[in-house]
Amino acid sequence: MENSSLKVSILVPAFNEEKTIERVLNKLLALPIQDREIIVVDDGSTDATGEVVQRLAAARSEIKFFQQPKNLGKTSAVSRAISESTGDVLIVQDADLEYDPLEIPDVIGPILDGHADVVYGSRFLVKRASRVLYYYHYLANKFLTCLSNILTNRNMSDIETCYKAFRREVIVPIHLCSRGFGMEVEITAMVCKTQARTYEVPISYYGRTYEEGKKIGTWDGVAAIWYILYFNLIHPFTPSGRKYIQTVNSSLASPDYARGK
Repeated sequence: MENSSLKVSILVPAFNEEKTIERVLNKLLALPIQDREIIVVDDGSTDATGEVVQRLAAARSEIKFFQQPKNLGKTSAVSRAISESTGDVLIVQDADLEYDPLEIPDVIGPILDGHADVVYGSRFLVKRASRVLYYYHYLANKFLTCLSNILTNRNMSDIETCYKAFRREVIVPIHLCSRGFGMEVEITAMVCKTQARTYEVPISYYGRTYEEGKKIGTWDGVAAIWYILYFNLIHPFTPSGRKYIQTVNSSLASPDYARGK
């Protein structure tokens, strides 16, 4: 890969994932990425998630552990992880093993090769396997993605995917202001307002049932509709939105950015 020397920050928001967090981190540690950091943000877990991560972090310097004062939601946890990161490429990894960490090199590949500034791992461009689960979730995801595409004029297939990878210049300037799972919509809407080159790659998906710990619910879908409308039609024209777009576009146009190298 052309830019294989770039440092990779893997952002892991975690809330009550003591059953899977160790397996996730061990898989991340096994990745063939030379320069990397794993930033785990415990979002106010009430189980042993924090203790497990602290034990692993004490043994491996690549793991950096941070705790939220209380459960503030995934958006807040990811925002904290972004602020603590130092990598050139950032990617989000959920702590529940619905996404296979071993596929991260494939997701960040277009960025390292110099083709992309943003990459989404799509669950609907299936790579190896996709667990058959709730049809209503599928319909909701397709509806939200379609509504988002209408407003962004992009032909994306899965805006709600966890696997989103970014060049640092694209994601660090954003000041996430949504709540819960709203970051998926917020990031998509704002990135699409910039000149960032966006790609999708196929990934596998090992979804969980609610009995197994799945957390997203009906009201998250309802909130997503509002977020799609707000972050496409209103927020880009606010001072914060305009500043983000201008900052990213300026970075992408800078000779120091060396796009494609």
